[in-house]
Amino acid sequence: MKDRLTQYAQLMRLNRPIGIFLLMWPMLWALWIASNGNPNLLVLLVFASGVVLMRSAGCVINDYADRNFDLHVERTRDRPIAAGRVKPKEALVLFGVLCLTAFGLVLLMNRLTIMLSFVGVFLAALYPFMKRFTHLPQVFLGAAFGWAVPMAFAAQTGGVPKVAWLLFVATVLWATAYDTMYGMVDREDDLKIGVKSTAILFGEADRAIIATIQILLLAALLMVGQAAGLGGYYYFGLLLAAGLALYQQYLIREREPKACFQAFLNNNWFGAAVFTGILLDYLVRVPV
Repeated sequence: MKDRLTQYAQLMRLNRPIGIFLLMWPMLWALWIASNGNPNLLVLLVFASGVVLMRSAGCVINDYADRNFDLHVERTRDRPIAAGRVKPKEALVLFGVLCLTAFGLVLLMNRLTIMLSFVGVFLAALYPFMKRFTHLPQVFLGAAFGWAVPMAFAAQTGGVPKVAWLLFVATVLWATAYDTMYGMVDREDDLKIGVKSTAILFGEADRAIIATIQILLLAALLMVGQAAGLGGYYYFGLLLAAGLALYQQYLIREREPKACFQAFLNNNWFGAAVFTGILLDYLVRVPV
């Protein structure tokens, strides 16, 4: 039993929490802005738990979808399904259990949030298969990760205002940038086995296009700050985030796989910088 649980934990990538962080930050951005810095505790707990569950479910369905590809990629050939330690049917059952558990938590929220959750599950299940049909799976990943934004606003406020959609767009841009960096790590293997990605689509223009996406991301976050009436601490957080984006550009300058992976990981600090700015901005406000 212990060995099975260990294999399931590895399948859910609980030993590599970077994906949890990258999904958690936009949810926290949204929830703090939606609540003016005072989120409902139940909503916070439900969404934090939901992030862990849905990221885990996404990893499971991704490995199920890629089980025949992973054998041919050095970085992924030892994943539990590819290596034969977890059967594909087991993975599907685990995916279902994780999704149902997350849905059970969503049932504690309002009707709008429950309705939006169906879109979230659809996006999470659809993303892993996109790399077979389009060079833009990273955009679909951004939509799947970013869907926590309108859901958080719906749960906290009962509606999804324009600022929520601005933040959703920012999250899609962010995920497209960092997952392209991730795709640069596997580009040579992906070309051999026929998997599509933005890293392949962008080719030699990859760094310039990532830089353009990062500029658009920062512009979108500036618009979010203006729409939400945020102040100096938020913009200082964005300044730190811009510095981190420059550092990521430095890391990927030679397209060396290890450095590209480090640039991908560095996005955790980008998300933290933005959230810290939001958090401090609301903390320092004088109560009316």
